[in-house]
Amino acid sequence: MPSLSSPSDRPQTPAATSSIDDRERYSRQILFPGIGEEGQQKLGTSHVAIVGCGATGAAAASLLARAGVGTLTLIDRDFVEPSNLQRQVLFDEKDALEMLPKAEAARRKIAQFNSEVEVRPTVADLVPDNISELLGDCHLILDATDNFETRYLVNDFAVQQGKPWIYAAAIGAYAATMNILPRLGLEGGDPTTDNSWEPTACLACLFPKPPFGPVETCDTSGILSTAVNLAASIQVTEALKFLTGQHLLMRRSLLSFDLWTSERSEIGATRPRAGCSVCDQREFTHLAGTGRPHITLCGRNSVQIHEHHRPVNFQAMRDRLAPHGEVRFNDLLLRFTRGPHTLTLFADGRAIVQGTTDITVARTLYARFIGS
Repeated sequence: MPSLSSPSDRPQTPAATSSIDDRERYSRQILFPGIGEEGQQKLGTSHVAIVGCGATGAAAASLLARAGVGTLTLIDRDFVEPSNLQRQVLFDEKDALEMLPKAEAARRKIAQFNSEVEVRPTVADLVPDNISELLGDCHLILDATDNFETRYLVNDFAVQQGKPWIYAAAIGAYAATMNILPRLGLEGGDPTTDNSWEPTACLACLFPKPPFGPVETCDTSGILSTAVNLAASIQVTEALKFLTGQHLLMRRSLLSFDLWTSERSEIGATRPRAGCSVCDQREFTHLAGTGRPHITLCGRNSVQIHEHHRPVNFQAMRDRLAPHGEVRFNDLLLRFTRGPHTLTLFADGRAIVQGTTDITVARTLYARFIGS
């Protein structure tokens, strides 16, 4: 198996000898009446945060970067694997062999086709403790996660802050997306200007509680790359409407489409629901971290341990773990394999334990080899 080399060992994208003229780069997009010169300028000063940089997030990041959105914050806790390459458009075989964190791999690819975009990669789990720091200064949040716990956390934060976000999901041949435009906060602006909007329903208006029990995942139901790209394309188109100040054109419904059966459905989300615990009663339980569980990740038999936040010395950890199994590391993560289990440890002490969905087993392995 190839060694896990340090990212510093990888060839870096050479600096361009001459910059590409923006008018030429975006000329076909500027010709579209919905964007034009003014809209393109607005995109260049916009900041979008994408939560999750897997299949949907990678496609959305690529589309936004090519469209000229000035700043992208990419948040992802995971690393590239061979099974990702079927549908995750910003990654290549070398990224998978080196298990490069997805947010960093995405940054490198975007730099190769639009070096003018500022990409801020964050290899982390989005949790109540860091959500304000990571999402506080963006204009729009795009959901590209693989779990409802994070979506409800984003919904709490967005509603509390009066910050718009766009839900998107894809599984099998099914794609779904929904725009959430919360009520403006005290600093939201004058409702007569194009910097404000009529509020829509939030996620909790339609689904007051996250789903309980087993839910479909990529691992159990598979996924078509076409479904991913449909969800991302619709999501990004709605984002472009928002970023260019055309809020009235944004869809106000939960839209879903099955590409295999051509079945389509749409649920109205025009207005907030009276009595909604989040946008009406302002109860932000997910943002408060109440009962936040460990999360089983999409796409493989694994559990994430994110209750420990402490810096890790990978060299010292390698020396400690080497007698007990195979260890590979770079300056972003360490990977330790022992029997049927593989533990991937990140620089902040967070870990993904593969080979089990039993939280007790995962926590035991973490405590035994990393420390409690």
